[in-house]
Amino acid sequence: MKKILFTIVLFSVLSCSEDILDKEPVSSFSAQGFYKTTSDAQAGVYGIYDAVQSTFRVNFAYWGEGRADAVNTNHSGDPLVLQQNTLSRTINSARWNSIYETISRANYAIKYIPQVTDGDFGLQLVGQARALRALSYFYAVRIWGDVPLITEPYESGEQDLFIKRTDKEAVLDQIVADLQFAVENCRESYGGAKDRILITQGGANALLTKVYMWRKDYQNANETADKVLNNSLYSLMSINDWSRIFTTGYTNESIFEIGYDETQTNALRVLYALGSDSDYFPSDKFRNSFEDDDLRKNLIYDISAEQPRKIWKFFGEGFDDESPEPSSNNIVLIRLADIMLLKAEALNKLGETQKALELLNVIRKRAGLSELDEAEAIAMYGDVESAILHERLIELSFEGHRWFDLVRTGRAIDVMQPINGLSDEGNLVWPIHEDALNRNPNLEQNSFYQ
Repeated sequence: MKKILFTIVLFSVLSCSEDILDKEPVSSFSAQGFYKTTSDAQAGVYGIYDAVQSTFRVNFAYWGEGRADAVNTNHSGDPLVLQQNTLSRTINSARWNSIYETISRANYAIKYIPQVTDGDFGLQLVGQARALRALSYFYAVRIWGDVPLITEPYESGEQDLFIKRTDKEAVLDQIVADLQFAVENCRESYGGAKDRILITQGGANALLTKVYMWRKDYQNANETADKVLNNSLYSLMSINDWSRIFTTGYTNESIFEIGYDETQTNALRVLYALGSDSDYFPSDKFRNSFEDDDLRKNLIYDISAEQPRKIWKFFGEGFDDESPEPSSNNIVLIRLADIMLLKAEALNKLGETQKALELLNVIRKRAGLSELDEAEAIAMYGDVESAILHERLIELSFEGHRWFDLVRTGRAIDVMQPINGLSDEGNLVWPIHEDALNRNPNLEQNSFYQ
C-alpha cells in the first residue's frame, strides 16, 4: 500500500503524461540531452529526490547521531569509529559521492528546465531543484567544512573537473540564495501526502531557519521560523499520536520527509530496531537524561529491558521484529517541533527569554512535563539555552540532529571529550574520503587528518 501511495504521490505531481512511464529509470539516464519536454523536466526533478533517498538512507544517522552522546554501539565499522572518534579517510561516512550526485542532478535541472517549461510550473520545479541542492550543500558544509561549490552541470571535456574547495561561508551564501528562490517559487501546497515529501514554501522556510541558526543569524532565523509556525499546513501532534510521526508518516507535524517504499528502502531497522544487533542503542547518558513522568520515554526505547537495545521510536512501542530487512518507513528530516525549539533558541539569543520559554513549554506540556520559568530552567539546566537544548535531545532523539546541535552551539568538545576524548576543533569535521582525494589532485585533506 505504501509503495502504491508513494508512486501515486510522486507521479501525480511530477507527471502530466504517460510518456514518463516509458523512459529509462531516472537513476541511470544520461542527463545531457535529456531535457526536451515538460515530462522530462518533471522526471528530472523526480530524479533529484531519488538521489536524496540514496544519500540519507543510512547517513542521516551516521552524520547526525553517530558522533554524539545519545547513542552507543557494539558494531564495528562506521558505528564504532564514529562513537570512538577514530575517523579516517577510508570510512564510508566520509564519502560525499551521493551528495554530489544529488547536486549534479539538481544542476542539470536548474539549467535546462527553464528551456523546456516556462511560467509558474517551471519556476516551482526549479525551486524544488534549488532547495534540494541547498539541502545537499548544507549537509556537506556541516560535515566537511569547505567543499567544492559546483553550480553548473558538467557537459564538456573543456570544463575544469578538478575543482578546489570553496570557503564554507561562500557555500552557505549559495545555500541561502537557493532557499530564498525556493521560498518565492515553490508551491504553498501540493495537497495531502505530497506536502510532506516534496519541497513546499514551508519546507524551504524551515530549512532556511536551520541554515540561519547554523550561521548564528538569530534575527533571520526567528523570522523564517515564524513563517513556518504560522503556516496552516503544520501543527503539533498530540502525545497519543506522537509515534505516528515516524511510524506511518505524512502527519501534520511533518515538514519534509524523505519518502521510501518497499522498493526504495532505507536502513532504519538495521540502524535502530534489531535489538542486540542494531547499529545503535540508547546510551546510559541518554537514558539518564529524562525527567520523571516524561510520556515520550517508553515511546522512544524499550524501557522494560535492563540493558535496552531497541530504539522503537520509528516502529512503534513494543516493536518486536528482529528481521534485518530494509525499512520502507519514511525518514522525517524536518518537523514542526524542531523549528519551534530553534525559534525558542533564537528568541533567547535575542533577549526575548519569556517568549522562548513559552515555546519550550508547549513541547514540554505535550510530553506531560511541567512548565518552566526562567528560575526553574536555570536551576535544572544552568541556563535557558541549555534547557532548550536538553529538550531537543529528548524530543528529536535519533532523528539526526544531535551532533549538529552540539557543533553549532559550541558544546561538542565539552560533551564528547569525557566520552571519546574529542578535544580539537579541527576534529569536528569529517575527513575527505581517499577516493575523492585520488580523483581530484586539487583537493586538500582537512588539516586534522593530514
